[in-house]
Amino acid sequence: MRGHDLYYRDSSSVHPEVMLLLHGFPTSSFDWRAMWDGLAARFRVIAPDLLGFGFSAKPPEERYTIVRQADLVESLLVRLHISRVHLLAHDYGDTVAQELIARERDGKARVQIASACLLNGGLFPEAHRPRLVQRLLATRAGPTIVRWAGERGFKRSLAGVFGPDTPPSPLQLDEYWALTYERGGQLLLPALSGYMAERRERRGRWVGALQSKGPSLRFIVGLADPVSGRAMAQRFRELVRDGDVVGLEAIGHYPHCEAPDAVLESVLQFHARHSR
Repeated sequence: MRGHDLYYRDSSSVHPEVMLLLHGFPTSSFDWRAMWDGLAARFRVIAPDLLGFGFSAKPPEERYTIVRQADLVESLLVRLHISRVHLLAHDYGDTVAQELIARERDGKARVQIASACLLNGGLFPEAHRPRLVQRLLATRAGPTIVRWAGERGFKRSLAGVFGPDTPPSPLQLDEYWALTYERGGQLLLPALSGYMAERRERRGRWVGALQSKGPSLRFIVGLADPVSGRAMAQRFRELVRDGDVVGLEAIGHYPHCEAPDAVLESVLQFHARHSR
């Protein structure tokens, strides 16, 4: 895709409605596995690994930006002859979704966004509470941090943002690490971490996208998330009058992995109401 391989899953179903799943940092489309069958029973489901993540290409010379990721997502959908999608996004994917919605608002979108369900993510930079390791990855010390932390540090950091009663299993952590480590992807984590600065720089555009008279919005949020949980939900309520919030108590940063049935129910209920 635009010179790089972009891995994606496609349910290839006959359903006329398409749902695009956009994963977060530092994981991949693998995150959606527990919800896949439930979503595929209602939608044609497309789930890419964004550039630099999972099984997609991980070119070391690439300048990884949200704008670049949005370009690639649009190109993928156009290649698949898809002109209208519902979005379900998480974390880093939330910001890609905000850029796609902003393009529609500008009249420059290549794909229409029919609706968007957003999970825990830094929608509003002022309410985002990145962990120390996230902040360090985004500095010049990032490459050193990656080599020093290694697999053990990666797993400890990732487990730390799950809810207290829904921690990832050792097998899940092994799977997350394997997909990050694929093609040396752990070495790209500092470059990929630039999205936090990009969120601050483009706050007006991306928050404005959520406040515009665009697609229907729902924010499904694990309230126990130390990074983008309760404070982010409150900020959404303050700034996005046309959206609604579904809060999940005791659930952390990965609600679609920690409480997939609850998230699936919320997504399907939202779409049933939106369809009516």
